[in-house]
Amino acid sequence: MCGIVGYIGDRKAYPILMKGLYRLEYRGYDSAGIALVNDNGNLSVYKAKGKVSALEATVQDKDISGTVGIAHTRWATHGEPNVVNAHPHYSKSRNLALVHNGIIENFKILRSQLEKNDFHCISETDTEVLVQFIEYMQDIHKCSLFKAVQLALKNVTGAYAIAVIDKQNPDQMVVARKGSPLVIGVGKSENGNPEFIVGSDATPIVEFTQEVIYLNDEEIAYLDRSGKIDIITLSNVKQTPQVQQISIDINELEKGGYPHFMLKEIYEQPDAILNCIRGRLDTENKDVFLSGVIDNKNVFKNARRIIICACGTSWHSALIAKYFIEELCKIPVEVEYASEFRYRNPVVFPEDVVIAVSQSGETADTLAAIQLAKSKGAFLYGICNVIGSSIPRATDSGTYLHVGPEIGVASTKAFTGQVITLMMLGLSIAKVKKTITDEKLHFLVGELINIPDKMRWTLEHNKSIPEFAQMFTYARNCIFLGRGYNYPVALEGALKLKEISYIHAEGYPAAEMKHGPIALIDEEMPVFFIAPKHGMYDKVISNIQEIKSRNGRIVSIVTEGDTVVGNISDRIFSIPDTLDCFVPLLSVLPLQLLSYYVACAKGRNVDQPRNLAKSVTVE
Repeated sequence: MCGIVGYIGDRKAYPILMKGLYRLEYRGYDSAGIALVNDNGNLSVYKAKGKVSALEATVQDKDISGTVGIAHTRWATHGEPNVVNAHPHYSKSRNLALVHNGIIENFKILRSQLEKNDFHCISETDTEVLVQFIEYMQDIHKCSLFKAVQLALKNVTGAYAIAVIDKQNPDQMVVARKGSPLVIGVGKSENGNPEFIVGSDATPIVEFTQEVIYLNDEEIAYLDRSGKIDIITLSNVKQTPQVQQISIDINELEKGGYPHFMLKEIYEQPDAILNCIRGRLDTENKDVFLSGVIDNKNVFKNARRIIICACGTSWHSALIAKYFIEELCKIPVEVEYASEFRYRNPVVFPEDVVIAVSQSGETADTLAAIQLAKSKGAFLYGICNVIGSSIPRATDSGTYLHVGPEIGVASTKAFTGQVITLMMLGLSIAKVKKTITDEKLHFLVGELINIPDKMRWTLEHNKSIPEFAQMFTYARNCIFLGRGYNYPVALEGALKLKEISYIHAEGYPAAEMKHGPIALIDEEMPVFFIAPKHGMYDKVISNIQEIKSRNGRIVSIVTEGDTVVGNISDRIFSIPDTLDCFVPLLSVLPLQLLSYYVACAKGRNVDQPRNLAKSVTVE
């Protein structure tokens, strides 16, 4: 979950590395650091607790010269956030510096071995153990840095993405990965000379080049100033670098006049969904075409069961998909927390389709879950947003969201992108299995095509949410309730509020209130109902009455023009009418805005909530 950036070329490394750190700060912001081989040959490491801006202030009067360097923004795992534990870490001789994303699980064993050989660590981190161990390998084998990294990593258990520089060899950098993402940008400087920009993802790279190499697990790359790149595996098999083109608009990585990325991404959703459905929904003939299903028609036609593995917000989108796919395709769907699935001994059949849902495509638990499913012979399908990430490369087929980069830690447009992509998947499977009539398919596709415009309406007609959020800041606890397709929306609304405002919130199926949680209801408990005029509308009204009779404060998401729920609610927010199955794509928007404005009113750091990082690449 940490962010890594590296540079080697003929430009000044410091400004490139710092800009990269700011772009990667969503991955971790407990501390930050930078290492540079200065023009005078010194290896300087500068670190600061807190955000990247604290590091920038720290280096104001320091030597920041040099054309090779590495930098890091940390989400703490081993050792509290402080300057000593911040990356980069020196080796014993201070010839090497290393940055790391991941967890070295056997670091205590390695540290004990190092201490017996007079290598002592000053930090609590597993990362310092690794850089010391690499130097130890250099010493005992009298080998190059490239070889020492390979030898060291053969003894490592765990996940890592690393970048290492050596002041004795300032014309080279060594990088490696296993279980954590790492991308190598291949470019040319303003002088036309070769350069490499390394990143945990493509965001620090795209300003300088559109050509990248995605390292695979257990690959180590040697990069030098002449433009040479060598890649070998831990087992010493030479690999041919595969250069790919990426297309990220640099403007998508900026706030574009919004105060926070989260608010920008909430308002981007109508256009993001249009990009998601473009080329997949035929607006003229009201049809759906998903190549991942078309190319694997027999797999889906003969599937015994679908298992969806996901974490967090992605799990909520998967739960909505369960209702939709089971209803349309007449096939059982199980939704699993990837973090639980991977540690059970689940019953998985070769005839099963296992779908991995992850915005980043790097979620460690989801990756491990699909590897387990693969070992049991299941067909793997990935649904991700980040092109070239690990899950798309580990699955048999899949679909990209194409909703654009999501920088805010609290997922918004990726959630709605996942929901609509899973719905297109359900429609495609139903079409293949012939469990849907042409008339119903055209009807559903026709309404799905209208969703972006209905999203715009929802965002435009709920301008009172900021004012309501000011009044809501008193709350210490609240409950979100929904039924059917809107139960997962209740879970998502509660999660968003927890994530960025730090108010305790829980989501429940509305009917489950009577089985315990109703004991919490009093005049200080806000209760949010997702109550559209479809599904179990009358049942939800009864649930609202039960809360109202116990003096709970009721806020409802209602269909435009609904006065019944409006008359028994303290506050309502409206959405346009749509089919029950598509309501989640609209009802979640007021809840996203509510969470955002409550967090702002409470002075929270909306884009970088405490203890959270965007991409969960460690267990």
